[in-house]
Amino acid sequence: MTKLKDVNTSDIKGAIKLGCHTMCNTFNADDADIPFGAVQVRPQFEARFSPGHEAHHPGRHLNALLNAEDAVGIEIEEECIEKHARAAYFSYSQAPLPLERIGKHVGGKGTPIALGDHSVREGFHALYALTKYRDSDRAREIAEASIQTIFDYWVPNEEWDFCRIERDLPVKIDRIQNTHTFIQRMARSIGPLVKFYRATSHGPALQLAEVLKEKVIRDFFREDGSFSTSIFGNHAHSTTSVLSSLAQFADLTHDAGLIARVKAFFDNGLWDMRDQIGWSVEVTSTESSYPLRGEANNTGDMVETALILGKWGYASYYADAERMLRSHLLPSQLRDTSFIVVADDVNGADSTKNFADRIRGAFGFPAQYGHEPAGIWESDNPRIGFHLDIVGGAVGSLCEAYRSITRFDETGHWVNMLFDHETAEIEVRSPYRYPQLEVKIKKPGPLHIRIPPWIEHDLVRINGWSGFPHFSEDYLVIEQPEVGHSIALDFDLPVHDMVLTFRDFETRARFRGDEVIAMDNFGTDLTFFDPFE
Repeated sequence: MTKLKDVNTSDIKGAIKLGCHTMCNTFNADDADIPFGAVQVRPQFEARFSPGHEAHHPGRHLNALLNAEDAVGIEIEEECIEKHARAAYFSYSQAPLPLERIGKHVGGKGTPIALGDHSVREGFHALYALTKYRDSDRAREIAEASIQTIFDYWVPNEEWDFCRIERDLPVKIDRIQNTHTFIQRMARSIGPLVKFYRATSHGPALQLAEVLKEKVIRDFFREDGSFSTSIFGNHAHSTTSVLSSLAQFADLTHDAGLIARVKAFFDNGLWDMRDQIGWSVEVTSTESSYPLRGEANNTGDMVETALILGKWGYASYYADAERMLRSHLLPSQLRDTSFIVVADDVNGADSTKNFADRIRGAFGFPAQYGHEPAGIWESDNPRIGFHLDIVGGAVGSLCEAYRSITRFDETGHWVNMLFDHETAEIEVRSPYRYPQLEVKIKKPGPLHIRIPPWIEHDLVRINGWSGFPHFSEDYLVIEQPEVGHSIALDFDLPVHDMVLTFRDFETRARFRGDEVIAMDNFGTDLTFFDPFE
């Protein structure tokens, strides 16, 4: 059994950079650079890239790549952005909806004509990102036309008018996908509509998000915060992405009632699909063939939601976000590819060329402890792979996490999570990478440092400041720190054990602070941590 050699639990910026490497190496040279869709690594003899979706993958990738430039300052090659943009525009080339080609095509051939509205979210992500970060008039015009099309053909009856849309537009309806629940379809697009509105102030974008939000809270996200697969559908990521979308809408509109609805689901229904470190099952049905197979961008959605709840004054959700990042999302990124051996046939298909390096940085379907969920090989069709749209989802969430490590506003400086971070206002050195937590402010203002719940307040030792700090809820407050002078907080990162629970499954884990150092792995391969002993 193989324990992976390179597991990251602390470096958000490094994870974002490596994920961007993956997204810029996923273009299919045999299909006019339409991005590949999935990556198969086990069974070994089937290791390869698989064809992608011209509507789905570019949207998540553009959202992640352009946010990485903005949030972290990573320089992305413009050719990478242009290829993703071409694929996204190709999906809108026949109608103001993100369409896909029917059947499998190579060489960029085929006309995108099939509508499956599961991808409307991703289409808006592409158009929002290009509008905001590349000032694209073309992207904005398509987005505005798409919003109007949805008002014309979906909004009146809260369902597509199939007869009119197929009569008026060159579109075929994906009938199977359109039997899925509203949560698995149009509801997912609330988040990118909010982002598009923030970027453009285009009123119809917010109006459409409002229409979708009202149906969501009326029919799905109830006041008691309950979840049922029969109501929401079994695709967990759809539920978590709608939850994150509702939080974004509430944050934009300052809707305390909606935040309360988000919090109720986070505290109740979400536990039907997650555990204590933010691992989340891919399929919520108890009849799933892979009951322990997770999905990384579910965790990313939960992190984004927790960050917004933390921003609204519920500081304990920052603690949950940090634990999810350190204990699961960051470790689950594929960094060690030494176990992958694929012959590089320079004359063969692009789907196997330079395979192992191109997928370094991918995210996929992990268990809590590794890339191989227990029981997967008992299936008739076992697979270990990494869907490349998930890379975009996870990296986009990591960008939001990086932005939220610190905050500076009229109330002063806030250190919300204990990762390395530097901005024009503050510099933070993490106690997970250095002997102490060190904070240096660059602009005057009170300093608030969130103290994790596993640290007793009276055990925190302060070096480099002689005043009398006080605690306000979860934060240590220093009223007048000196600009340019480091303040060090000295405390132990305690080692403690926890039993992770999901339904009837239990997994023992050992932590150092919020960082996993050992975990049960049930004899599986490609594990992240030392075995729990």
